[in-house]
Amino acid sequence: MEWFTVEVFAIETTFTMELITILNQCHHFRGFVYERARFNRTDRPTIEVRVRPRKGSAAICSGCHQSAPGYDHLAERQFEFIPLWGFLVFLLYPMRRVNCGTCGIVVEEVPWASGKHQLTKVYMQFLAHWARQLSWKETAEAFHTSWEKVCHAVEYVVSWGLEHRTLGPLQALGVDEIQYAKGHKYLTLVYQIDANLTRLLWVGKERTVETFEGFFALIGQQLASQIEFVCSDMWRPYLRVIREKCSRALHILDRFHIVAKMNKALDDVRAAESRKMAQEGHQPLLKKSRWCVLKRKENLTSQQRFRLRDLLRYNLKTVRAYLLKEDFQQFWEYDSPAWAGKFLDEWCRQTLRSRIEPMKKVARMLRAHRNLILNYFKAKKQFSSGVVEGLNNKAKVTMRKSYGFRTFRITELALYHSLGKLPEPELTHEFY
Repeated sequence: MEWFTVEVFAIETTFTMELITILNQCHHFRGFVYERARFNRTDRPTIEVRVRPRKGSAAICSGCHQSAPGYDHLAERQFEFIPLWGFLVFLLYPMRRVNCGTCGIVVEEVPWASGKHQLTKVYMQFLAHWARQLSWKETAEAFHTSWEKVCHAVEYVVSWGLEHRTLGPLQALGVDEIQYAKGHKYLTLVYQIDANLTRLLWVGKERTVETFEGFFALIGQQLASQIEFVCSDMWRPYLRVIREKCSRALHILDRFHIVAKMNKALDDVRAAESRKMAQEGHQPLLKKSRWCVLKRKENLTSQQRFRLRDLLRYNLKTVRAYLLKEDFQQFWEYDSPAWAGKFLDEWCRQTLRSRIEPMKKVARMLRAHRNLILNYFKAKKQFSSGVVEGLNNKAKVTMRKSYGFRTFRITELALYHSLGKLPEPELTHEFY
């Protein structure tokens, strides 16, 4: 058996040398040396790589980031590295304490890890990369780690990115809210929607004036004065803050929400009239007609087209409301703000004479926000909240992948990570 033992030893020695060579090529740090690597034959075999300081190299103070004389050594610490060939990999290193003239006696700073993290920086970036593709739980299961470590990895990458990102210049903003928990809990999301860059700039808890003002406190008055276009819905706190903080910007009301409010009014008319007909014992003409009147004509199925054609023969409030809604679609085809304004005024005048209260409510709302709605045409239709709604859908998908997050902080991290397009630390080698 001696020859077998010698051969195994030779194989492990060769493996150690090859692994150290690979690490020196792709993950080398000045002032430190990979001393040796070995298998740790436990229930789950791991690869352990010992690291030592290079002779003559000075330790770095973790407080002021300056070189300082050594003081003593702490116990050996494990730093988790990217798995290789299905094996967990750990860097083993006894941390030194330094006697810094400025900071006193503190633990040294090492280039492969941050603070008290047990994960190496490169492994945190590796996990964060996959956490953008998969759910955090799936990422943890795929790489035999825990959800908490994936969370720490995302937090590290997001914190670094927020610290090193460049906010300006800003031309166009989009602001909207999404629900992130039960009980009417909302997030205020502010996006940059420039022609060449769309990204999440800021996440605020709740949708109040104070919340939205927090964004402008972040960017400062100089950047706020550079904003040329702002897209939002008709939520009063948003209107007020935009009017105060971006007085020079062209404020464009959200086309998506205008159409949504009109559809909501039409649906209210249909539901009320359907109930009234059922109570009076009339034929249920409006039964199964909801999507026939709410969907766009080009999206109707063949059966829905026939149903709608039959429905239009009757003089019903629902039919009259439907025709008003369809007539309003012509508004978006104008290019001139003046002609669009004339059409809007005439449509509101006809609607207010229709005696259909939900549609009259929409007309009064459009009149109250007339100037802001016409800004869509003054901006030459270049900016709308269609981009914002698309980003909102991505935000909802991010939260849905994990069936929601328990705290605002974790939700904030996940949204910045998925939509923020944040910079990441440079790596000496691409591991993914």
